Amino acid sequence: MTEPAPDSAPAPRRRLPPWLKKRLPHGGAVAQTRAILDELGLETVCRSAHCPNLPECFARHTATFMILGSRCTRNCRFCAVDHAAPDAVRDDEPEAVAEASARMKLRHVVVTSVTRDDLPDGGAGHFARVIRAVRSRLPEAVIEVLTPDFQGDRDALATVIEAEPAVFNHNVETVPRMYPALRPQADYGRSLDVLRWARQMAASRSRRIFTKSGLMVGCGERADELHAVFDDLRAAGCEILTIGQYLAPSGGHYPVDRFVPPEEFADHEAEARRRGFLAVASGPFVRSSYNAQSLFESI
Repeated sequence: MTEPAPDSAPAPRRRLPPWLKKRLPHGGAVAQTRAILDELGLETVCRSAHCPNLPECFARHTATFMILGSRCTRNCRFCAVDHAAPDAVRDDEPEAVAEASARMKLRHVVVTSVTRDDLPDGGAGHFARVIRAVRSRLPEAVIEVLTPDFQGDRDALATVIEAEPAVFNHNVETVPRMYPALRPQADYGRSLDVLRWARQMAASRSRRIFTKSGLMVGCGERADELHAVFDDLRAAGCEILTIGQYLAPSGGHYPVDRFVPPEEFADHEAEARRRGFLAVASGPFVRSSYNAQSLFESI
């Protein structure tokens, strides 16, 4: 595959195959979820990243909270989140997330963030405050976090682990060969280290925290490269894996190389399970936090 130059013209949008079309839910549940989020001034990755599952998830009164603002300090070519000067950290955001979780009656709360390389701890302390606020309000809820790499800062990572989320997620996103084109400010080895360290830190504190990662396909990766990443993730102690189709948010983002058919997703899932992952979700619409509660409960 020839990778486009950064200044090349936007690629035309491609027609979606039948398996990437879904019916939108009807009723007022979507509006109710939006109203709660808007009233509390909360961002979600569902909206910011143009997730195709948003209507379905909002209709079920679920959402993935995105903390630390709506602007990212990195500029990954696959992501729709704004890349600009970051927002000020909102002091009352932990309580707002906890309030929204309670109103939505969540039993599984997923929290992610933009990458904040501008902050001394990368936002780790804020993650910890959100975890503790949600646990105080909903002590029985499972709390899952999807964090950036904190630039490999082990102390920052330890801050999150000490707050004891039930699931620690950090996405490797793609195969190492594709990093310069898709994640130029990230590092594959560092992402593996984050997962490995999270597992080790939890074990050293006698805590059971499940580690999770996610991959997108259809960017130009080969199956053998993808399966090699499975091996790397297992070697790092990763236990839960999600695999989904990459969909370019706009013509200016990295173009889709191919739409992966459902039978290939089934093959990838079988390969991942053979490698010992405790839970695997693999399908065209799968995203890191899509049906996160069901995936966790399947363990």
